[in-house]
Amino acid sequence: MQISERQVGKVTVIDISGKVVLGDGGDSQVKEKLLTLAEKGQKKLLVNLAEVTYVDSAGLGAIVHSYTAVTKQGGELKLVNATKRIRDLLAITKLLTVFEIFDSEADALRSFG
Repeated sequence: MQISERQVGKVTVIDISGKVVLGDGGDSQVKEKLLTLAEKGQKKLLVNLAEVTYVDSAGLGAIVHSYTAVTKQGGELKLVNATKRIRDLLAITKLLTVFEIFDSEADALRSFG
């Protein structure tokens, strides 16, 4: 799994590729990256899931934990380019109602106030 970040205006876009699973440390890498950005004052985070091939329960838990922590600090965490498999997982776990999820990065970026 790889994580990179880029700045688009006031929004930090986090590009994730590969599997976000327990075992290879992907879940903890995601959580650590997002929490570090929030602690540094990055309050507008957009997680790009276009290149994520698989998410297990630990990976999903890491994203949920990060969302909660970022929101408690007054920030926003949104998702973009979730694959059908990830959307289905979010639907099954009722997390579609928690996250703001966008199909295009442009739409997601415009959604930040």
